[in-house]
Amino acid sequence: QVQLVESGGGLVQAGGALRLSCAASGSAVSINDMGWYRQAPGKQRELVAAITRGGRRNYADSVKGRFTISRDNAKNTVYLQMNSLKPEDTAVYYCNLERAWPKRDYWGQGTQVTVSS
Repeated sequence: QVQLVESGGGLVQAGGALRLSCAASGSAVSINDMGWYRQAPGKQRELVAAITRGGRRNYADSVKGRFTISRDNAKNTVYLQMNSLKPEDTAVYYCNLERAWPKRDYWGQGTQVTVSS
């Protein structure tokens, strides 16, 4: 019974920056890992970045050095700071979380990120 609400997508020129946010609803929600995925037209959904409850991070090679994932456990919110954006970053971005108990995977509604050249 977790709902994820995403925000922060939009249109930006190459080299610009955006910050995505994803907030999980509900009180007393125990969350393990959180992450961001993206899906471009005609392509499979792919992992962009993930972060554990303790703050360990993992990034796709294509975004290392440009994107930063972070989380605020008190607010049950995960962020994705995207710098030096490239046209190939254009996609719908989805946040994801794993609820600790009962164990279950949840997805946000998706937010469009468009990077123009």
